[in-house]
Amino acid sequence: MFTTTKHHSTTRGRHGTVAARTSTRSTGVEWRALAWLARHPLFVFVPAGLLAAAHTWGAVTPGVALGGLLLVVLIWWRVHPPTYDRFLAPRVRSIWRRWTTYRGRRWAGVLADCELTRDTRTGRPLVPRVLRVRAVTPSIDRVTVRMVRGQHLDTFTERAPVLADALGAHRVTTTRIRPGVLALIVERRMPFPTIVPATPTPGRVDEVDLAALDVGDTETGAPFMLHVRGKHVLVVGRSGSGKGSLLWGPLRAMAPLIRDGLVRLWVIDLKGGTETDRGAPLFHRWATASTDAVDLLTDFRDSMRDRQEWMRAEGVRTCPITRETPVELLVIDELAMLTAYGERSDVRESLRLLAEVLTQGRAADHTVLGYVQEPTKDVVDVRDLFTIRLCLAVTAASHVDMALGDGARDRGALADQIPGDEAHAGIGFVLDDITRAPIRFRAGWVSDRDIDELVHRATPGTRYLHPIPTDDPTGHDGHDGDDHDRDERGEEHAS
Repeated sequence: MFTTTKHHSTTRGRHGTVAARTSTRSTGVEWRALAWLARHPLFVFVPAGLLAAAHTWGAVTPGVALGGLLLVVLIWWRVHPPTYDRFLAPRVRSIWRRWTTYRGRRWAGVLADCELTRDTRTGRPLVPRVLRVRAVTPSIDRVTVRMVRGQHLDTFTERAPVLADALGAHRVTTTRIRPGVLALIVERRMPFPTIVPATPTPGRVDEVDLAALDVGDTETGAPFMLHVRGKHVLVVGRSGSGKGSLLWGPLRAMAPLIRDGLVRLWVIDLKGGTETDRGAPLFHRWATASTDAVDLLTDFRDSMRDRQEWMRAEGVRTCPITRETPVELLVIDELAMLTAYGERSDVRESLRLLAEVLTQGRAADHTVLGYVQEPTKDVVDVRDLFTIRLCLAVTAASHVDMALGDGARDRGALADQIPGDEAHAGIGFVLDDITRAPIRFRAGWVSDRDIDELVHRATPGTRYLHPIPTDDPTGHDGHDGDDHDRDERGEEHAS
């Protein structure tokens, strides 16, 4: 009968001593608690501060101070939602979601169920640690996670659909930040379950603010305001993403100014005029061919130079809006045909003229609205000269940062994840001017009937005295009763 003996290999040191095996005991809980407190010092300082204040002034004073602070926040939330949602809500939301979703046993349990943890030899699970949570919008969380050793970005990418279901989210995407660290973009829900209707056209000039044109809604329910005067706007989006609504929406919002000659429209549509033909009576100039477009651009540039000379002669730095000095608005649909895909000589001249207008037109009230599908430098070499950029649904993740700036997608602007069907047309992102956080919006859908209404009410020099005619004897034309009532209310007046 033979017996076998296991021989454990040992490693000997320089002097022949046997090296000890690595201990399998885990770090003591007290040291892990101290490490956790070091990463979250407020859990020490805040209670200590409250106890010190209570000892110095009594318990009433700190209690009143805390109650007063909560009351101020509550009043701010109720009285002025736009500033609350802009400055405080993202911080409160980020803290709340970190402590209710992305920490402790709940977070560890979710990752364990999704097979995204690893066990040590002692049986203690190693859980990827959350470094930061940013909930800049109500529907998108950006969670920075340090992976455990042996994991890779693909580990999370493959399990992303399972993780989304476990978190009760609409979608989860992953992005590598640096070795061992990734970002989980958790899209909790898809906002805008219904189409946003076109905003009503204002009736009077004094109802229009070119610094805040109502063209849709944000995901918080607030109006989405577009700043046009003194800005240049670039709208990026693939075919069918809803760029047309962001072309006609601003024009509807400034209708009285167009009617009274306080805004003049210069329009270039190199799709043969198919997108803009319906609104042709509104336009001061209109070009549908490449050669005519270059001529129109040249005249627009010359108009800017004439305005600059007038301002120097009058000694003014800000141009007043009058019939003699209107806001000149250049609208370019399919900008790529002008800046990349046309005849080489036309492209070169167009880029030169556009660069001059984009760099000098602000003070002279010469504004450009451009619309393009692909925002690469090869296609839109002057894209960085546009001061406001909106990104609708795009075909590539890289297009998001090209349109909105570096890091925009990592901060939650998932424009490449927007579905391409009609139910999601007009949804996009813009960056907040101050916080640089992405804001998701949906532009109001502008139908052919809405364009006809705009032409009927805002053609320069006309007087709106009767409701817009309709072929439908009920006056609905596929719209609900509110639209019909809106049309019947018009009694506006040219001065």
